[in-house]
Amino acid sequence: MAEISNVLLVGSGAVGTMGAYNLESGGLASVTAVLRSNYAAVSSNGFNITSMDHASRADPSVRNTIPDVVKENLKPFDFIFVATKNIADVHPTVSEIIAPAVTPGHTTVALIQNGLNIEKPLIAAFPNNTILSGVALIGATETQPGSILHDDHDHLIIGPFDNPNIPLAVQLAAAKKFVEIYSASGKVDCELNENVGFVRWRKLLYNACYNSACTITRMDTTRMRIVKQPIDDLVRPLMLEICDISKAAGYQMPDGIVETMINVDPWSFFKPSMQQDIEKGNFIEFENIVGEPLREAEKLGVPAPTLKVVYGILKTLQWTTKENKGLVTLPQLPLTGA
Repeated sequence: MAEISNVLLVGSGAVGTMGAYNLESGGLASVTAVLRSNYAAVSSNGFNITSMDHASRADPSVRNTIPDVVKENLKPFDFIFVATKNIADVHPTVSEIIAPAVTPGHTTVALIQNGLNIEKPLIAAFPNNTILSGVALIGATETQPGSILHDDHDHLIIGPFDNPNIPLAVQLAAAKKFVEIYSASGKVDCELNENVGFVRWRKLLYNACYNSACTITRMDTTRMRIVKQPIDDLVRPLMLEICDISKAAGYQMPDGIVETMINVDPWSFFKPSMQQDIEKGNFIEFENIVGEPLREAEKLGVPAPTLKVVYGILKTLQWTTKENKGLVTLPQLPLTGA
Protein backbone atom coordinates (compact mmCIF):
# COMPACT_ATOMS: atom_id res chain seq x y z
CA MET A 1 0.00 0.00 0.00
CA ALA A 2 1.12 3.55 -0.76
CA GLU A 3 2.28 5.60 2.20
CA ILE A 4 -0.30 8.14 3.35
CA SER A 5 1.12 11.61 4.05
CA ASN A 6 -0.08 13.46 7.13
CA VAL A 7 -1.08 16.97 5.98
CA LEU A 8 -2.22 20.04 7.91
CA LEU A 9 -4.18 22.72 6.07
CA VAL A 10 -3.92 26.24 7.49
CA GLY A 11 -6.25 28.66 5.73
CA SER A 12 -9.46 26.97 4.66
CA GLY A 13 -10.87 29.60 2.33
CA ALA A 14 -11.71 28.71 -1.23
CA VAL A 15 -8.18 27.86 -2.43
CA GLY A 16 -7.21 26.00 0.73
CA THR A 17 -10.44 24.03 0.90
CA MET A 18 -10.15 22.90 -2.72
CA GLY A 19 -6.54 21.91 -2.03
CA ALA A 20 -7.55 19.81 0.97
CA TYR A 21 -10.47 18.33 -0.97
CA ASN A 22 -8.16 17.36 -3.82
CA LEU A 23 -5.54 15.86 -1.51
CA GLU A 24 -8.14 13.70 0.24
CA SER A 25 -9.64 12.66 -3.11
CA GLY A 26 -6.26 11.43 -4.32
CA GLY A 27 -5.98 8.94 -1.50
CA LEU A 28 -2.32 9.63 -0.72
CA ALA A 29 -2.95 12.19 2.04
CA SER A 30 -4.88 12.45 5.26
CA VAL A 31 -5.78 16.11 5.84
CA THR A 32 -6.56 18.00 9.02
CA ALA A 33 -7.99 21.46 8.29
CA VAL A 34 -7.71 24.35 10.73
CA LEU A 35 -10.79 26.57 10.37
CA ARG A 36 -11.61 29.95 11.83
CA SER A 37 -14.65 31.94 10.69
CA ASN A 38 -16.20 28.94 8.93
CA TYR A 39 -15.58 26.41 11.73
CA ALA A 40 -19.13 26.41 13.13
CA ALA A 41 -20.72 25.94 9.72
CA VAL A 42 -18.35 23.18 8.62
CA SER A 43 -18.30 21.27 11.91
CA SER A 44 -22.11 21.12 11.80
CA ASN A 45 -22.73 20.52 8.10
CA GLY A 46 -19.40 19.70 6.45
CA PHE A 47 -18.15 21.49 3.37
CA ASN A 48 -20.66 22.26 0.64
CA ILE A 49 -18.60 22.16 -2.56
CA THR A 50 -19.81 22.69 -6.09
CA SER A 51 -16.89 21.75 -8.31
CA MET A 52 -16.33 21.54 -12.04
CA ASP A 53 -13.84 18.70 -11.49
CA HIS A 54 -14.56 16.87 -8.25
CA ALA A 55 -17.76 14.86 -7.97
CA SER A 56 -17.32 12.77 -4.82
CA ARG A 57 -17.24 13.87 -1.19
CA ALA A 58 -13.89 13.85 0.61
CA ASP A 59 -14.21 15.99 3.72
CA PRO A 60 -11.05 16.40 5.80
CA SER A 61 -11.17 16.35 9.60
CA VAL A 62 -11.50 19.85 11.04
CA ARG A 63 -10.49 21.74 14.15
CA ASN A 64 -10.39 25.40 15.18
CA THR A 65 -6.91 25.60 16.72
CA ILE A 66 -3.41 24.97 15.42
CA PRO A 67 -2.27 21.52 16.60
CA ASP A 68 0.58 21.49 19.08
CA VAL A 69 2.38 18.33 18.02
CA VAL A 70 4.48 18.04 21.18
CA LYS A 71 1.86 18.94 23.79
CA GLU A 72 -0.86 16.87 22.13
CA ASN A 73 1.50 13.95 21.41
CA LEU A 74 0.46 13.92 17.75
CA LYS A 75 2.01 12.18 14.79
CA PRO A 76 4.29 14.71 13.05
CA PHE A 77 2.87 16.43 10.02
CA ASP A 78 4.69 15.58 6.80
CA PHE A 79 3.36 18.71 5.09
CA ILE A 80 1.72 21.94 6.19
CA PHE A 81 -0.32 23.45 3.36
CA VAL A 82 -0.51 27.19 4.13
CA ALA A 83 -3.23 28.99 2.15
CA THR A 84 -3.89 31.94 4.44
CA LYS A 85 -3.61 35.53 3.29
CA ASN A 86 -0.07 36.71 4.00
CA ILE A 87 -0.53 39.82 6.15
CA ALA A 88 3.12 40.46 6.89
CA ASP A 89 2.54 43.69 8.84
CA VAL A 90 0.02 42.23 11.32
CA HIS A 91 0.72 39.68 14.06
CA PRO A 92 0.55 36.76 14.35
CA THR A 93 2.63 36.12 11.24
CA VAL A 94 2.60 32.85 9.30
CA SER A 95 5.67 31.50 11.10
CA GLU A 96 4.16 32.38 14.48
CA ILE A 97 0.85 30.73 13.57
CA ILE A 98 2.20 27.38 12.40
CA ALA A 99 5.12 27.01 14.86
CA PRO A 100 3.38 24.52 17.22
CA ALA A 101 2.64 22.18 14.29
CA VAL A 102 6.14 22.14 12.78
CA THR A 103 8.45 19.24 13.61
CA PRO A 104 12.04 20.46 13.10
CA GLY A 105 13.86 18.62 10.34
CA HIS A 106 10.73 16.72 9.26
CA THR A 107 7.77 18.91 8.28
CA THR A 108 7.75 20.47 4.82
CA VAL A 109 5.87 23.78 4.64
CA ALA A 110 4.12 24.56 1.35
CA LEU A 111 3.32 28.28 1.06
CA ILE A 112 0.37 28.56 -1.33
CA GLN A 113 0.54 32.33 -1.11
CA ASN A 114 1.26 35.38 -3.22
CA GLY A 115 4.20 37.75 -3.30
CA LEU A 116 7.98 37.95 -3.05
CA ASN A 117 10.32 36.90 -0.24
CA ILE A 118 7.54 35.14 1.67
CA GLU A 119 9.95 32.31 2.47
CA LYS A 120 12.51 34.42 4.36
CA PRO A 121 10.70 34.58 7.74
CA LEU A 122 9.95 30.84 7.47
CA ILE A 123 13.55 29.85 6.77
CA ALA A 124 14.66 32.03 9.69
CA ALA A 125 12.10 30.42 12.01
CA PHE A 126 12.54 26.84 10.75
CA PRO A 127 16.11 26.61 9.38
CA ASN A 128 16.08 22.81 9.08
CA ASN A 129 12.74 22.48 7.27
CA THR A 130 12.08 22.57 3.54
CA ILE A 131 9.89 25.49 2.45
CA LEU A 132 8.00 25.08 -0.83
CA SER A 133 6.68 27.78 -3.13
CA GLY A 134 3.14 27.19 -4.34
CA VAL A 135 1.53 29.40 -6.98
CA ALA A 136 -2.15 28.54 -7.42
CA LEU A 137 -4.05 29.28 -10.60
CA ILE A 138 -7.64 28.37 -9.81
CA GLY A 139 -11.15 29.79 -9.93
CA ALA A 140 -12.75 29.21 -6.55
CA THR A 141 -14.92 31.37 -4.28
CA GLU A 142 -16.26 30.85 -0.76
CA THR A 143 -19.84 32.00 -1.36
CA GLN A 144 -20.72 31.64 2.34
CA PRO A 145 -19.00 29.96 5.30
CA GLY A 146 -18.21 26.39 4.31
CA SER A 147 -19.65 26.71 0.79
CA ILE A 148 -17.22 26.71 -2.15
CA LEU A 149 -17.89 27.31 -5.82
CA HIS A 150 -15.06 25.90 -7.93
CA ASP A 151 -15.51 27.06 -11.52
CA ASP A 152 -12.03 27.11 -13.09
CA HIS A 153 -9.51 24.27 -13.29
CA ASP A 154 -6.88 23.87 -10.55
CA HIS A 155 -3.30 24.41 -11.72
CA LEU A 156 -0.69 24.43 -8.96
CA ILE A 157 2.99 25.22 -9.57
CA ILE A 158 5.35 23.85 -6.91
CA GLY A 159 9.07 24.40 -6.37
CA PRO A 160 11.46 24.61 -3.44
CA PHE A 161 12.58 27.94 -2.10
CA ASP A 162 16.34 28.04 -1.64
CA ASN A 163 17.07 27.07 1.95
CA PRO A 164 20.89 27.20 2.26
CA ASN A 165 20.76 24.95 5.34
CA ILE A 166 19.38 21.93 3.44
CA PRO A 167 20.85 20.07 0.44
CA LEU A 168 19.02 20.91 -2.78
CA ALA A 169 18.38 17.21 -3.45
CA VAL A 170 16.46 16.95 -0.18
CA GLN A 171 14.37 20.00 -1.00
CA LEU A 172 13.60 18.72 -4.51
CA ALA A 173 12.59 15.34 -3.12
CA ALA A 174 10.07 17.03 -0.82
CA ALA A 175 8.70 19.09 -3.71
CA LYS A 176 8.35 15.99 -5.91
CA LYS A 177 6.56 14.16 -3.10
CA PHE A 178 4.09 17.01 -2.72
CA VAL A 179 3.44 17.06 -6.48
CA GLU A 180 2.84 13.30 -6.32
CA ILE A 181 0.22 13.43 -3.56
CA TYR A 182 -1.47 16.52 -5.01
CA SER A 183 -1.67 14.98 -8.49
CA ALA A 184 -3.01 11.64 -7.29
CA SER A 185 -6.66 12.61 -7.80
CA GLY A 186 -6.11 12.96 -11.54
CA LYS A 187 -8.33 16.06 -11.48
CA VAL A 188 -5.70 18.81 -11.29
CA ASP A 189 -2.56 20.03 -13.00
CA CYS A 190 0.30 20.11 -10.51
CA GLU A 191 3.77 20.73 -11.89
CA LEU A 192 7.25 20.93 -10.44
CA ASN A 193 9.00 24.13 -11.50
CA GLU A 194 12.40 24.82 -10.00
CA ASN A 195 12.48 28.40 -11.35
CA VAL A 196 10.56 29.76 -8.37
CA GLY A 197 11.66 33.36 -8.91
CA PHE A 198 10.34 33.58 -12.47
CA VAL A 199 6.99 32.04 -11.53
CA ARG A 200 6.49 34.50 -8.67
CA TRP A 201 7.53 37.58 -10.68
CA ARG A 202 5.17 36.51 -13.48
CA LYS A 203 2.22 36.28 -11.09
CA LEU A 204 3.16 39.68 -9.64
CA LEU A 205 2.36 41.17 -13.04
CA TYR A 206 -1.27 40.57 -12.12
CA ASN A 207 -1.25 40.86 -8.34
CA ALA A 208 0.91 43.96 -7.91
CA CYS A 209 -0.97 45.72 -10.69
CA TYR A 210 -4.61 44.70 -11.20
CA ASN A 211 -5.04 43.62 -7.57
CA SER A 212 -3.67 46.93 -6.30
CA ALA A 213 -5.49 49.14 -8.82
CA CYS A 214 -8.83 47.46 -8.12
CA THR A 215 -8.30 47.75 -4.36
CA ILE A 216 -7.62 51.47 -4.57
CA THR A 217 -10.34 52.37 -7.08
CA ARG A 218 -12.95 49.76 -6.02
CA MET A 219 -13.42 49.08 -9.75
CA ASP A 220 -13.46 45.48 -11.07
CA THR A 221 -11.24 44.35 -13.92
CA THR A 222 -14.01 44.32 -16.54
CA ARG A 223 -15.02 47.92 -15.84
CA MET A 224 -11.37 48.95 -16.02
CA ARG A 225 -11.12 47.52 -19.53
CA ILE A 226 -14.42 49.16 -20.55
CA VAL A 227 -13.37 52.58 -19.23
CA LYS A 228 -9.78 52.11 -20.57
CA GLN A 229 -8.33 55.08 -18.66
CA PRO A 230 -7.50 52.99 -15.53
CA ILE A 231 -5.68 50.54 -17.78
CA ASP A 232 -3.72 53.19 -19.66
CA ASP A 233 -2.88 55.40 -16.68
CA LEU A 234 -2.47 52.85 -13.89
CA VAL A 235 -2.46 49.13 -14.70
CA ARG A 236 -0.20 49.13 -17.77
CA PRO A 237 2.40 51.50 -16.22
CA LEU A 238 2.50 49.26 -13.14
CA MET A 239 3.01 46.14 -15.25
CA LEU A 240 5.80 47.76 -17.23
CA GLU A 241 7.55 48.73 -14.00
CA ILE A 242 7.25 45.16 -12.67
CA CYS A 243 8.79 43.92 -15.94
CA ASP A 244 11.70 46.34 -15.51
CA ILE A 245 12.29 45.30 -11.90
CA SER A 246 12.06 41.58 -12.63
CA LYS A 247 14.53 41.96 -15.52
CA ALA A 248 17.01 43.71 -13.23
CA ALA A 249 16.51 40.91 -10.71
CA GLY A 250 17.40 38.36 -13.39
CA TYR A 251 13.94 37.29 -14.58
CA GLN A 252 13.12 38.40 -18.13
CA MET A 253 9.39 38.40 -18.85
CA PRO A 254 8.35 37.16 -22.32
CA ASP A 255 7.37 39.58 -25.08
CA GLY A 256 3.71 40.55 -25.10
CA ILE A 257 3.04 39.40 -21.55
CA VAL A 258 1.75 42.82 -20.41
CA GLU A 259 -1.11 42.86 -22.92
CA THR A 260 -1.79 39.19 -22.19
CA MET A 261 -2.10 39.92 -18.48
CA ILE A 262 -4.30 42.97 -19.07
CA ASN A 263 -6.81 40.73 -20.85
CA VAL A 264 -6.36 37.58 -18.78
CA ASP A 265 -9.63 37.86 -16.83
CA PRO A 266 -12.93 36.93 -18.47
CA TRP A 267 -15.54 39.64 -18.95
CA SER A 268 -17.23 38.70 -15.69
CA PHE A 269 -16.83 41.87 -13.59
CA PHE A 270 -14.18 40.06 -11.55
CA LYS A 271 -12.95 41.55 -8.27
CA PRO A 272 -9.41 40.46 -7.29
CA SER A 273 -8.82 39.15 -3.78
CA MET A 274 -7.42 42.36 -2.24
CA GLN A 275 -10.40 44.32 -3.51
CA GLN A 276 -12.74 41.77 -1.96
CA ASP A 277 -10.83 42.04 1.33
CA ILE A 278 -10.86 45.83 1.51
CA GLU A 279 -14.59 45.92 0.75
CA LYS A 280 -15.18 43.46 3.61
CA GLY A 281 -13.11 45.59 5.99
CA ASN A 282 -10.34 42.97 6.13
CA PHE A 283 -6.59 43.44 6.09
CA ILE A 284 -4.91 43.38 2.67
CA GLU A 285 -1.72 41.45 1.81
CA PHE A 286 0.05 44.38 0.19
CA GLU A 287 3.52 44.14 1.76
CA ASN A 288 4.64 41.00 -0.08
CA ILE A 289 2.72 41.84 -3.26
CA VAL A 290 3.69 45.52 -3.62
CA GLY A 291 6.14 46.41 -0.85
CA GLU A 292 8.67 43.68 -1.64
CA PRO A 293 8.92 44.40 -5.40
CA LEU A 294 9.26 48.10 -4.58
CA ARG A 295 12.08 47.36 -2.15
CA GLU A 296 13.73 45.22 -4.85
CA ALA A 297 13.44 48.17 -7.27
CA GLU A 298 15.09 50.51 -4.78
CA LYS A 299 17.88 48.01 -4.10
CA LEU A 300 18.51 47.49 -7.82
CA GLY A 301 18.23 51.16 -8.76
CA VAL A 302 15.19 50.67 -11.00
CA PRO A 303 12.74 53.62 -11.18
CA ALA A 304 9.22 52.59 -10.10
CA PRO A 305 7.28 55.82 -9.46
CA THR A 306 3.82 54.37 -10.05
CA LEU A 307 4.49 51.39 -7.80
CA LYS A 308 5.77 53.72 -5.06
CA VAL A 309 2.59 55.82 -5.11
CA VAL A 310 0.39 52.71 -5.11
CA TYR A 311 2.34 51.28 -2.16
CA GLY A 312 1.84 54.51 -0.21
CA ILE A 313 -1.92 54.46 -0.82
CA LEU A 314 -2.26 50.78 0.12
CA LYS A 315 -0.25 51.33 3.30
CA THR A 316 -2.59 54.19 4.20
CA LEU A 317 -5.66 52.01 3.57
CA GLN A 318 -4.16 49.30 5.77
CA TRP A 319 -3.58 51.82 8.56
CA THR A 320 -7.25 52.79 8.41
CA THR A 321 -8.28 49.14 8.70
CA LYS A 322 -5.96 48.73 11.68
CA GLU A 323 -7.59 51.73 13.34
CA ASN A 324 -11.07 50.35 12.63
CA LYS A 325 -10.05 47.04 14.24
CA GLY A 326 -8.67 48.75 17.34
CA LEU A 327 -5.00 48.07 16.60
CA VAL A 328 -4.09 51.76 16.46
CA THR A 329 -4.39 54.18 19.35
CA LEU A 330 -4.54 57.83 18.41
CA PRO A 331 -2.77 60.32 20.69
CA GLN A 332 -4.94 62.43 22.95
CA LEU A 333 -4.84 65.93 21.55
CA PRO A 334 -4.98 68.85 23.97
CA LEU A 335 -8.26 70.72 24.09
CA THR A 336 -8.07 74.22 22.66
CA GLY A 337 -9.96 77.13 24.06
CA ALA A 338 -12.68 78.93 22.16
